[in-house]
Amino acid sequence: MAKSIIPASMRLFYEEFHFSPAVLDKGILRCSGVIGVDATTMKASVDPVTQFEQAFLSLGEVLKEAGGDYTNILEMTTFHIGLNEHLKAFMSVKDKYIEEPYPAWTAIGVSELAFPDALLEIRVNARIG
Repeated sequence: MAKSIIPASMRLFYEEFHFSPAVLDKGILRCSGVIGVDATTMKASVDPVTQFEQAFLSLGEVLKEAGGDYTNILEMTTFHIGLNEHLKAFMSVKDKYIEEPYPAWTAIGVSELAFPDALLEIRVNARIG
């Protein structure tokens, strides 16, 4: 049976927007899109690098809550506002968290995201255990 993964810092998203930050089923963790929002202010920084760092920290919380870490990621899809404008900065942040062997990765440019001022959403699938 699938289990919802809800870090304490993301409980508000679960309660207000009615979705699980991730679901663990038969050793595969399927994460919802993670954005770079400060958990206390619920706001996205205007600085792209700060936003990207926060998104990876939040993703790390989800992975840890499920019993894993960044090395468990099999596949990553990122959705970007201003993909080409911010790609170099994003990759410099990503490379601090994602190491070899690298997961499969698809980067997609989009016109908007569901959260105000968000520039990035990260969605991953990971093998846990």
